Amino acid sequence: MKRENIPGVSHNENCVISPPKFATVDFIIEGVAPLVIERFSKKAELMAKMAEGKSAGNRKVRDARDYEKEAEDARYRSHEGWEGMNAAAFRCAMISACRLVGFKMTLAKLSTFIEADGYDAQDGIPLVRVYGESKTYTAHTRNATGVVDVRSRPMYSEWACKVRVRFDMDQFKTVDVLNLLSRCGLQVGIGAGRPDSKSSAGCGFGLFQVVSSDREQEVRKKFSILGESKSFV
Repeated sequence: MKRENIPGVSHNENCVISPPKFATVDFIIEGVAPLVIERFSKKAELMAKMAEGKSAGNRKVRDARDYEKEAEDARYRSHEGWEGMNAAAFRCAMISACRLVGFKMTLAKLSTFIEADGYDAQDGIPLVRVYGESKTYTAHTRNATGVVDVRSRPMYSEWACKVRVRFDMDQFKTVDVLNLLSRCGLQVGIGAGRPDSKSSAGCGFGLFQVVSSDREQEVRKKFSILGESKSFV
């Protein structure tokens, strides 16, 4: 809205703060390492059960674990039924990658956002759709208490996403966003076992590359990703 159209604001007034100027750009990314996803609510539930079992000692009667069900519970599924990743994971990764290039993380936090493809049917969490077939991945992991546990989660050996980034053009250029997302894919990662994991050095999972324009149609066809990439300025 123009200033002259706002009641009480004169177009002759000096402007100190410029209006927000945002752009949205699409990127196709392709995994270069397996992606392991774990819904946070499911992780919290498993940790609570572990704590309960420890306090109850030998008196605790444990039911047989259904690893397939645990993996399904750890998935994000949209109302339409497709599987996805918490959109915030990409945003957090971009903010974290700013440390690599000396850009203020606090500014990136206010300047980069991920547009959701849909919302989780259970929690309503904004999701980015993950293209690719998942399987149950069962492995040992260490809980926050230090106790070793066996946990089942969905793993995507081959995967891709269409990531739509909305950014402040006064802070970033399109090429800056491209390079920042590329660093996320090759140095930070997303999901469980990523290199930038807060609890460990990771397992090398969740790494990806931004697909170049000459390979975009190939990747779109491989993973049945519809639509065309567009930049809205």
